[in-house]
Amino acid sequence: MPTTRRFAVATTVIAICTMTVLTACSGGSSSSSGQGIIEKAKTTGTLTIGVKSDQPGLSLKTGDNYEGFDINIAKILAKGLGVEAENIQWKTTVSINREPFIEQGVVDLVVATYTINDKRKNVVSFGGPYYVAGQALLVDKDSPIAAPGQMDGQVACSVVGSSSASNMEKSYPNVQLQLFDSYSKCVTALSGSGVQAVTTDNIILAGYAAQPHNVGKFKIPGEPFTTEPYGVGLKKSDVAGCNKVNEILAASAADGSYKAAYEQALGDSGLPFTPLDTSLLTNCPKGV
Repeated sequence: MPTTRRFAVATTVIAICTMTVLTACSGGSSSSSGQGIIEKAKTTGTLTIGVKSDQPGLSLKTGDNYEGFDINIAKILAKGLGVEAENIQWKTTVSINREPFIEQGVVDLVVATYTINDKRKNVVSFGGPYYVAGQALLVDKDSPIAAPGQMDGQVACSVVGSSSASNMEKSYPNVQLQLFDSYSKCVTALSGSGVQAVTTDNIILAGYAAQPHNVGKFKIPGEPFTTEPYGVGLKKSDVAGCNKVNEILAASAADGSYKAAYEQALGDSGLPFTPLDTSLLTNCPKGV
């Protein structure tokens, strides 16, 4: 890629990758011994779950507590595996380290607005999708931008390692990208100068726009321009665990706990509730 396509300072990316390797190699969960999530939950009564920390409405860390829709889904999964919420060990993850954390046993599951795609399925397994989002833009309330096709020569901000950044690079090559390690930094940049839009999934953008200090500052114009199915990441070899995740998700749709998880976290976001489509729970590998 030409250097003009990416504003992120090289040392930032190097630092992120270095941090990823160092973190992933220290203090992994017992899944690194080859246990699947079913056995891990049964034998230890605990699970380590990777989540984002800076996505309001989805997965936001305040002090020592995480809250949001992804957190609620993670708790539903843990409960279905016999693990109480207080015995979940939360591990903050960013887009670029989700696969390494799973592969190296740092986490047992990842529930982190994690789009299912073929490239990632070569590395990890996905339960779900538990939600289908769509990529969109967040712009200033007075911006004339209504679609990414109107951004030639302008700067959109996204996150290193995200499918959102990849989508922009492939479909809108004339849009310049500013890349950070978190969307919160993108939203801060949008409030300043030099960035004309933040691009990621509509549900993530809605959470940022709804934060009290952002109300009235931004808008999400137009319609989503991709389909982003959110999956639950786990080790590729853990076929039984993947199928169990889907079983738990299907049960949550039937007993109302899925809807309650959404309404509690995102009921005020402006995005209406969409029932879980259990016919889409087909991404687990057929065998090891």
